[in-house]
Amino acid sequence: MKYMHPRPSSIVAALYTARDLKADVAILHGPSGCSFKHARLLEEDGMRVLTTSLADNEFIFGGTKALEDVLRYAEKTFAPHRMAVIGTCVAMIIGEDLQSAIDSAGITTPTIAVDIHAGYLENIAGVLSTLEAAERAGWITFGELERQRFMMNKATEVERLRGAACQSYIEPSRGDLKHRAAARLLELAGSGKKGVAILNAKKETAYMFADELIALHDACPVADVTYIANLDQRGLPKVRADAATILAEMKSKGVEPELIGALDEYGANGDNLGKRIREIAPAFALIAGVPHAIPEEYTKGIECFSITNGPRQVAPLHALGHEHVMVEIDLHPKTLGVRNIVESEFGAVLRSMA
Repeated sequence: MKYMHPRPSSIVAALYTARDLKADVAILHGPSGCSFKHARLLEEDGMRVLTTSLADNEFIFGGTKALEDVLRYAEKTFAPHRMAVIGTCVAMIIGEDLQSAIDSAGITTPTIAVDIHAGYLENIAGVLSTLEAAERAGWITFGELERQRFMMNKATEVERLRGAACQSYIEPSRGDLKHRAAARLLELAGSGKKGVAILNAKKETAYMFADELIALHDACPVADVTYIANLDQRGLPKVRADAATILAEMKSKGVEPELIGALDEYGANGDNLGKRIREIAPAFALIAGVPHAIPEEYTKGIECFSITNGPRQVAPLHALGHEHVMVEIDLHPKTLGVRNIVESEFGAVLRSMA
């Protein structure tokens, strides 16, 4: 993928990782417009995102004082448990020393400095820079850092092989008509044929993707369907908490899934899920989240109903042989800041047609 990158910048990735580490405040050291959209979205998820609002004067003379001022303001105003200072392209170009500003600000809140910019080919640079700073601060173990490094590389590999980064340009699509796919899925589930319903979602997106499985169970409670979910208790603090919340709600609604993988293992989960699919030998499969993580040799001959939140993932999934591909538009904004499962469009259609 050279001409259109489907993933957010390294700066944005650093912000989300700080959130997963349960940082209460993140400070972007750069212009006020840097990563504006995602900063606002993360505010919906309970993390305060501040900016030093560097302008042309600081571009020349430096912004250390501005950063020290914001650090003191954040500590006094929000009494945070943890903070993270996230660099930007401007901070990198003018050579700002983030750690020095933290040390001289006179704050007592545990705070990490993440020297990052947007000039990386892969956004995982922001994830790993944040995790490396967290490991140095004792927020995570070295073993967890190495685990995360492996998971990030596998996620990137999946996108390059079978995802939205597998071509130079992929036309966005809203996917197949949900009511037609729902009718066919209900026909198969109601016919007594064996099926599998898989949640292989990335982090908080599981709050909506889990609803696809619940909706199938609601519509066809006695169908011969094996439910599987990547809700194992591994990962950073927020990821583990989200997995526990989602699993408990699924069980309360009658779905007791087999657990394969964790919410941050979606990219590395493909072979394990594929082997389980092969054991079950279903006639149909509902796969929600990151369906393309599963190599195509495991889904050949199976009628696949795949649900993604990426409009540029539709064509690659069709190319893999998935007959029905649906898109949950604007899923990510709808799942930020929630602590309960959110009804999905496809789930609503399934329930209405049942």
